[in-house]
Amino acid sequence: MPAESQPSVQLQIGHVLFMDLVGYSMLLLDEQRQFQEQLTEIVRDTEQVRIAKEAGKLIRLPVGDGMALVFFDSPEAPVRCAIEISKRLKEYPQLKLRMGIHSGPINEVRDVNDRTNVAGAGINLARRVMDCGDGGHILLSKRVAEDLESRRWTPYLHDLGECAVKHGVPIFLVNFYGDDFGNPESPKVIQHAQAEEAAKTAAIRAPPRFRAAYIAIAAAIFLLAAASLSIWFYSRQTPASPSEEKSIAVLPFENFSPEKDNAFFADGIQDDILTSLAKIKELTVISRSSVMAFREAATQNLRNIGRKLGVANILEGSVRKEGDRVVLNVQLIDVQNNRQIWANRYDRTLVDSLGLQGELAGEIAETLRATLSEDEKARATSKPTQNADAYVFYLRANQISQNPDALLEDYETAEQLYTQAIELDPNFALAHARLASVCAEIYRYYQPTDIWKTKARIEAETALRLQPNLAEGHFALGQCIYWMDQDYDRALEQFKIAARLSPSNADTRRLIAAIERRQGKWQQALEAYERVAKIDPQNPNTARELINTNTSMRRWPEAASWAERMRAMAPMSFVAKSQRGYIEFWWKGDTRLLKSTLDQMPAGVDPDGSVTAARWDVAMLQRDYATAKKILETSSVNDLSYATAGLTPKIFLEGCTYLAEGDNLGAQKAFEQARPAFEAAVKEAPESAERHAGLGWLYALMGRKNDAIAEGQRAVKLKPESKDAVDGSLMSGYLALIYARVGEKDLAIPLIERLLKTPGAVDSADYSITVNDLKYRWEWDPLRNDPRFQKLITQSAP
Repeated sequence: MPAESQPSVQLQIGHVLFMDLVGYSMLLLDEQRQFQEQLTEIVRDTEQVRIAKEAGKLIRLPVGDGMALVFFDSPEAPVRCAIEISKRLKEYPQLKLRMGIHSGPINEVRDVNDRTNVAGAGINLARRVMDCGDGGHILLSKRVAEDLESRRWTPYLHDLGECAVKHGVPIFLVNFYGDDFGNPESPKVIQHAQAEEAAKTAAIRAPPRFRAAYIAIAAAIFLLAAASLSIWFYSRQTPASPSEEKSIAVLPFENFSPEKDNAFFADGIQDDILTSLAKIKELTVISRSSVMAFREAATQNLRNIGRKLGVANILEGSVRKEGDRVVLNVQLIDVQNNRQIWANRYDRTLVDSLGLQGELAGEIAETLRATLSEDEKARATSKPTQNADAYVFYLRANQISQNPDALLEDYETAEQLYTQAIELDPNFALAHARLASVCAEIYRYYQPTDIWKTKARIEAETALRLQPNLAEGHFALGQCIYWMDQDYDRALEQFKIAARLSPSNADTRRLIAAIERRQGKWQQALEAYERVAKIDPQNPNTARELINTNTSMRRWPEAASWAERMRAMAPMSFVAKSQRGYIEFWWKGDTRLLKSTLDQMPAGVDPDGSVTAARWDVAMLQRDYATAKKILETSSVNDLSYATAGLTPKIFLEGCTYLAEGDNLGAQKAFEQARPAFEAAVKEAPESAERHAGLGWLYALMGRKNDAIAEGQRAVKLKPESKDAVDGSLMSGYLALIYARVGEKDLAIPLIERLLKTPGAVDSADYSITVNDLKYRWEWDPLRNDPRFQKLITQSAP
């Protein structure tokens, strides 16, 4: 008999402290792990937790990106615990924690693993209280505040009034803070509600001296208003179009699993439902990347979320996975009318839950009156695999590979997980397709070797052999043809097939726009990206492409605007933060914003050495060579993400620093140490233009003029601008740098002059060609005193 049907449920009052890390979903995976470990250590060390644990009066629940502590002795226990935690957090400024406390009915149960667990309104409302807060807040429900009303606690209780939580349900909140704990600022959700109320009041309340005039004016226009009202009403209040009515966003599902490591499962279920819906032509489905910005949106009005995403319907839900059982609760909301139009609850074994996403997609499509063809129905409802363990590996890999800031180490982890899924089920076509995409992306962004090239193509072809109408398979094959063969027409054929099979997939539209960009159709590509942004408005990946396109076209105000928008979508994204700083440098020659951004990065956060590389670059731009050397010396990373050719040996950057400050002996010693790595990279991938360009630049710095020019020209031949307007222009930038360093001024300066007028030759590295790169980078010093060079940097627009 299900637990909810049992006649004798024993309820007791629990005093719940709910907490989570603000912005957790935007962190890199290593940061998530590190921050969770730090928080767990802080909580375990509190006196209240130790006392309650020893007395058997505590239950700890890991929940998604935080935890819940249920005390059974005193309503003061969670409050004292929150104070302890808040004070300790001053030692960890990178942890942005919010806490909510409520006392209410708790049902203590045993889960499928025979562990103590709890459920009930006390838990749910504590979470809602917490959801109203920002980083640093300790919020109390009115009931807890009333329990604490005494001389001891009253000075710290600050009434906030009413707050509407999920689905508009009101709760009364109290902000709990003192001089050394809590956050005295009013939560943003409260500020927003107060601003709305003030606006409404201002709209209806006029100063007394104006009331008579308002009455006279109102009387004068009343007849006109009455005469035109019906015309206006019928012209303006038209029903939503059929396409708008069938638009939907699938918000991130709440993870109610007792194990925090199961957060990936909730994300995976949400992503699978979204992917199945995206394959239905009559539905407009917002991408996963756009909706992830609303993971912590429980306190937001659904109508506002719908307006931001441009949809009429929102699907939300929760997932609870314990052992072999999965419980999924979902509901479909009409956001215009704020009403539930469909809901369901599924309680199944993990094996039985395979294919659940297709079942839901069919029910949702029917609710929205979307007609499915037989092919669409088959694609949407097919089970991805019959192997539950393979499915779990697949979901874990998805969570990693779809991070907008995915790095080489992330891709390699995802590749291993997809491979494990395939080992368990060799016929898992979707896992083959996703593995193909990961391999193709490793090839494109990090390691352009035959190993990744071959594996990507084999996996894509295997996916399509197993499932010929798999959109993800055609997408992956298109990536292979695009990046490896550079056959744009054949790649477009595959992407168009993928778009037909999955009409709402924004990734496909972005790559079609990317091909137009490489063909040199810059304005056409820009407009295509902007169209993607309109139909998928909160997707940081689209914002990133619009940053890149606008910077390549040297449209600095537009690039800065998109960088700010990306930061709002993905506030923890290092790319968004750093690119905004670089845009300020390219546009105005000012490095202060970039340096300030980098100074705020938490200690120990340095994915692929990208933070170290950027800090070094800023120091070199400022000609602060002592700081540049110190940055490299204190970094534990040996290979850094700096140039377009992949990871750069740190010793090479050390050599550049020595050379810039005039220590040629030290520089040549460092360059000689770096040389084997550069030469091995070219040998490993002889068709990589980027690796030939990097080797040519090294040779130029070593004084090997003929070798340097040969490698630079080889890079340009492998990727001419006529074939690749993006990377081709960067290879030309490398060649200009090589010419300048080896004394070929008559070759360097005309090339620079042309590249200043050519879209694409902009990057956050030394081969970038903008006026301010030329002004401030030490690499161009050999041309510094040439009148032709001076004319370029003084008369050209930034």
